[in-house]
Amino acid sequence: MTEFSRRGILLGLGATSALAACGNPVGGDGAARLDARVDVARDYLRNTYPSLNDLFANARGVLYIPVVTEAGLFVGGSYGRGALRINDMTVDYYSATRASFGLQAGAQQYAHALFFMTEQALSDFRFSPGWAVSADMRYATPTQGGSLGTETTTQFAPVIAVVFGQSGILAGASLAGVKYSRIIP
Repeated sequence: MTEFSRRGILLGLGATSALAACGNPVGGDGAARLDARVDVARDYLRNTYPSLNDLFANARGVLYIPVVTEAGLFVGGSYGRGALRINDMTVDYYSATRASFGLQAGAQQYAHALFFMTEQALSDFRFSPGWAVSADMRYATPTQGGSLGTETTTQFAPVIAVVFGQSGILAGASLAGVKYSRIIP
């Protein structure tokens, strides 16, 4: 390993660790605070994007990450915490982390939800030691008129991601390279 790559890795890990403390629940009431944030994210999706009703009705489970904080200056990272809900009840808590390298500068926050459309996809997620976004995931993206594009091909995907509520000065929000791990809040 060269000195630059070691330094880059350490900076990336440092950035991700620093982001872990930003805007995420900690302390004795962490689960209650995290559930309250998940409720707000869920209600926002239901009320703002009624075209998601079919996804809500058919999903075997939904992972909500209500706040992801991402920052970078050549080396970056992101971190967020959320809850997996089955039948609209929290069954587990998860963190979402990512380190990135390359031409980037800025910071942003966004939220996302992963709709698990099959029992197999939900099982793979729940029983893996650390689940990473795969090529099997499809995105439902905002379009004009406050609806999300959930065309027929998307509805048959095992996992559908919805990214929403973006704010900040870092262009775009992607879930590529995000790793999800079970946590205890």
